[in-house]
Amino acid sequence: MLIVMQHQAQPEDIERVKKVVMDMGLEARPIPGSERTAIGVLGNYGYVDEDPIRTLPGVRDVLHVSKPYKLASRDFHPQDTQVDIGHVTVGGTAPPVIMAGPCAIESEEQMHAAARFVKAAGGHILRGGAFKPRTGPHSFQGMGQEGLKYLYEAGRQVGLPVVTEVMRIEQLDTVCRYADMLQIGARNMQNFDLLKEVGRLQHPVLLKRGICATIEEFLAAAEYILAEGNEQLILCERGVRTFERATRNTLDLSVVPLIQELSHLPIIVDPSHATGKRRLVPLMAKAALMVGTQGLMIETHPQPETALCDGAQSLDPEEFSQLMGQLQELSAAASAL
Repeated sequence: MLIVMQHQAQPEDIERVKKVVMDMGLEARPIPGSERTAIGVLGNYGYVDEDPIRTLPGVRDVLHVSKPYKLASRDFHPQDTQVDIGHVTVGGTAPPVIMAGPCAIESEEQMHAAARFVKAAGGHILRGGAFKPRTGPHSFQGMGQEGLKYLYEAGRQVGLPVVTEVMRIEQLDTVCRYADMLQIGARNMQNFDLLKEVGRLQHPVLLKRGICATIEEFLAAAEYILAEGNEQLILCERGVRTFERATRNTLDLSVVPLIQELSHLPIIVDPSHATGKRRLVPLMAKAALMVGTQGLMIETHPQPETALCDGAQSLDPEEFSQLMGQLQELSAAASAL
């Protein structure tokens, strides 16, 4: 339920409504707006009787929200959310942000080399995986805390904030010490205990769409984080699994404008994991930009042919630099339309 207050509603009117809602055993969460305040009602598992609320002073309207996600919905939060990662802003009117770096941190030298060419090409956030959830147990699983230190140092050396994946609750304290943003990977999108824990932090979070998740399930997963109080949340479309095997996944670019209709949360696109093919990454990155993505996550590696993880979808420094130039030109042309 969403309670819309009148423009001239006084603070005592809002407090009165909150008390009535809480007396019903529900949570009342004020949502200040540019013209009026709304109050979101959370915690109900069925229909809520609006009669005790509708006649209260200052109440303009009462709306029943049937979506399983409320805090992620534009019904509850009409204004675009902007997320700050260090000095970088994602969402709202901010220009598209490029997050780039290797799939896996392999060495100190590799990470510093990646940081230098990502920065030189105009990238905004440095990525790198220290904990790697691999399909098979015999694949490279990442460098753990040692890798986190390399990522942190490389980012600080060139002045880029860093993002890395966290897989388990026990890793949170360690990862938060080194990373400016926490990534929840596709396989953990519905790890609800982990989502609740990152929701209790005030650390920016990047939530990737699950391998077979619907849009409703994606936004419901985001709701777990928002419900715990963390509003610094970015969504990431990285392709879903379908019958098609010509590409690693099927990139659903329609998700970008659709989620922007349904939700206030920023959404970015990962064309690297979506396609799994280096030659397709630049094309799909540019396509994502044209449908309105608020950022891109690009895998790039100093020497993709020697990469321990996802080398086939990683751009080398020259390819990444060329793509960045094309994206800047495309972004400038799109903004002029």
